Amino acid sequence: MTGTPHIAAAPGEFAPLVLMPGDPRRARRIAETFLADARLVTDVRGVLGYTGTHRGEPMSVLASGMGIPSVSIYATELFRHYGVRRIVRVGTAGAIPLTVSVRDVVIASAAHTDSSISRVLVDGVTLSLTPSYGLLRLAADAAGHQDGGAGHQGRGAVHIGPVFTSDHFYLDRPALFDALERRGTLATEMEAAGLYAVAAAEGGEALAVLTASDHVRTGEALSAEERETCFDRAVRIAAAALLGDV
Repeated sequence: MTGTPHIAAAPGEFAPLVLMPGDPRRARRIAETFLADARLVTDVRGVLGYTGTHRGEPMSVLASGMGIPSVSIYATELFRHYGVRRIVRVGTAGAIPLTVSVRDVVIASAAHTDSSISRVLVDGVTLSLTPSYGLLRLAADAAGHQDGGAGHQGRGAVHIGPVFTSDHFYLDRPALFDALERRGTLATEMEAAGLYAVAAAEGGEALAVLTASDHVRTGEALSAEERETCFDRAVRIAAAALLGDV
């Protein structure tokens, strides 16, 4: 059988290095504007995947869909069946503290979660869900070479710290965000913990590099069009991390 239940690509059609946005339209945009000689390798259920090159190295992009169950399926199949070694999620997140502004980049050094994913992989143990240290270091180095590098406060800054991966998008939980902020949590999103859990289980490397598309405190939010065009910086950082030490 060619492909998997959720990916139609033939063996060898994915590069070992993969960028993973949530939205298929973002996957297409990355392929068209960031990869050279990109070609479509899968479109099962409208989830688009492309393979091309970046700076002369093979690189792929595959959408993950929304939420931990969806990203877990695609990440598992990439690591297990396609020989993928590194996946970097490039998605959006809601900023929590006022020190993180809309359009800032957040590199997720850990992923807290209310999902059961942290408890089902090892019976009786709640896992700490973290990225590959190597990818985290490479992303931090890449951010430091860009204007407004890591640690710089203000619009366009890059922040490194924990995020909260939630199974719930619309629940109004100000007390939870207060508690998370007191413990240094920078943003909330829906996929990083699942990706980190899968990488740990499958022996791969993973990282999430996120753009703050809205703010849970101020209510500021990017439009749908801005969400499509304002995450290029995160993609550059993610790609640099993927290529580092290869």
